[in-house]
Amino acid sequence: MGNEHKSLRQRSSRQEIDQFLHQVAKTTPPPAGKGGRLIFALDATASREPTWDHACQLQSEMFEQTRELGGLSVQLCYYRGYREFFASDWLQDTDRLLRQMNAVSCLGGHTQIARLLTHTRDESRRQRVQALVFIGDCMEENVDDLCQLAGELGLLSVPVFVFHEGSDIVAGRAFKQISHLSGGAYCRFDRSSAGLLRELLGAVAVYASGGRKALEHFSHGKREEVLLLTRQLRR
Repeated sequence: MGNEHKSLRQRSSRQEIDQFLHQVAKTTPPPAGKGGRLIFALDATASREPTWDHACQLQSEMFEQTRELGGLSVQLCYYRGYREFFASDWLQDTDRLLRQMNAVSCLGGHTQIARLLTHTRDESRRQRVQALVFIGDCMEENVDDLCQLAGELGLLSVPVFVFHEGSDIVAGRAFKQISHLSGGAYCRFDRSSAGLLRELLGAVAVYASGGRKALEHFSHGKREEVLLLTRQLRR
């Protein structure tokens, strides 16, 4: 593959990617035609500002993959500044979600991952949430508290799929534990690996929305990592 894929392998090993896809395959999708609910959450603190526009573009392309499926409800969440936490309504309108996200600007502050996990837990207790997708680059909280919340999400069958931007070691360790305890998966990325990230995000969204058949259709013509996910589901 091209330089983009080579760059990804330097930062996120093939074993990590295979592990990510294996965990996606183990999650339970909603019944066919019933749709699903997915929380898409981002760290909007100052450290993410250089790549915020890039994240908006990725989200746009991710939701485009599910537009034709119908039934996927998405809630946009982000945190920033001094204890500012935002959660949108549950929406199926991709354009409305993108307008909301494009209106956001980054603001310095500490991470609020515990608040995000607590929010996801409470939402799923009210009505089942199929998955939480989180994109972030750092972690400034008590990791034991985060692991406790991740374990609660695991008991509720809400996997957390963490996409780690950059190479912060402390954040990486915490993110891996969160994904493991919730039954989700972890994958590192940077700007050079945007193509693969876009397809993996799309795969999670399509799977949450339409199950295995929808994912098999989505995987046609995609790169090897997405095809591997489809093969695992067939088994």
